[in-house]
Amino acid sequence: MQGEVVYQILVDRFADGDSTNNQGVNKDDLRAWHGGDLKGILQKIPYLKSLGVTTLWLTPIYQQQTGNTFGTAPYHGYWPADFQKVDSHFGTLEDFQTLLKTVHDNDMKLILDQVINHTGYDASLPREKPDWFHGSNCESLGNPEVFCPLAGLPDLKQENPEVAQFLMENDLFWTKLGVDGFRYDAIRHVPADFIQKLGAQDQANGVFTLGEVFETASVQKVAAFQKLGLNSVFDFPLREAINQTVMKGAGFSQVRAILNQDSEYTNPAELAVFLDNHDVTRFASGNLFEAEGAKRTQYGIRALMTLRGFPVIYQGTEIAMRGGNDPDNRRDMRFEESWTETEKATFEVTRKAIAVRKASEALSKGTLKLIPVPSAYEEELLLFIRESGTEKVLVAWHNGKERRTFSLKMNVQSPLTQDLFGQDARLSGSNGFLHLSLPPRSAAAFTHPE
Repeated sequence: MQGEVVYQILVDRFADGDSTNNQGVNKDDLRAWHGGDLKGILQKIPYLKSLGVTTLWLTPIYQQQTGNTFGTAPYHGYWPADFQKVDSHFGTLEDFQTLLKTVHDNDMKLILDQVINHTGYDASLPREKPDWFHGSNCESLGNPEVFCPLAGLPDLKQENPEVAQFLMENDLFWTKLGVDGFRYDAIRHVPADFIQKLGAQDQANGVFTLGEVFETASVQKVAAFQKLGLNSVFDFPLREAINQTVMKGAGFSQVRAILNQDSEYTNPAELAVFLDNHDVTRFASGNLFEAEGAKRTQYGIRALMTLRGFPVIYQGTEIAMRGGNDPDNRRDMRFEESWTETEKATFEVTRKAIAVRKASEALSKGTLKLIPVPSAYEEELLLFIRESGTEKVLVAWHNGKERRTFSLKMNVQSPLTQDLFGQDARLSGSNGFLHLSLPPRSAAAFTHPE
């Protein structure tokens, strides 16, 4: 996935393209169905192309349990009842095939979310095949995080050969339709040997695999799952560090510490990097003031586009959409006709940043090497080089509240060079010093002088 820019779509909350499937819709209730569907995504392909994203990741489109649980409808897709049918709220299998073909015709890829840990609370399968699920003695089997229910959901027994075969066949069903990859939900709750088996099947079929390990503190715990054979995992530790630094104003020590552990991963160049998603508070809401949240989101988006791995943008981040904890982080997507001036500006920043990344081999596919800075600058300035072949880009993140010029001992000869993102950021080099003039709270990228 190196070189790709992924866009996450929460299907029910993106776009309503077919009002005839809006059963149970109540847009005033964030826990109800809202009407988003596959035809809505199809209609928004031109919007996605204009943004510049290259791959779509859809939350699960399976047939869901019919009723609500805890006052919540299964609009999100993670309470499946039938793993090989499309839920009628989202459309039909034919609608999905039409969308997939259109995505491919537009030189884009599609990643489909797969649930392999559980079924919905009210799905029929736990009643029909109770021996397929872990029971009340789950803790005696080993790690309760793996063998016991997640949030009370019926927990599939992957060590049962019938269950393993069932899940492998579900995987093949969608593979044969032509999807490009799978995002596997909640894999820290699934036995490692099954993940290895599933990953091997996907690899043999040329399908990309992306695992969700919701772990914000330990790089080692996240990296362990990529070592099982998955192509990629979400870089939750780096996301947490960026949130604390870029949005909340902490120093760069945590970001630097996370990047210094890249050797823990099988392939850090294939990590999924992101600012927010449907399970965490919206990035822009990390600041109480909406205008400041938008500015720091613009900073965060530029920073994201300079990192190794591939960036993932959750719908609405491109306009600095706000939202608190679930379900407030799942508000309906809004489009151009309803944007404020600030949202329009944030979209343009995002579009430009994506274009800069795509145009640079070094930014999109290169290695990342941290550059030491004097201790007096460490919390305010982060420097690294992205390099691929003969192309080098020097990246500078500046977390200060005011514009600042840094002069660093570095044997660089360079005329005045402007930031690739188009900000008022400048680089020059002479007499053994690198000079950087950086706006407050900004991420800049410069063609690296030799």
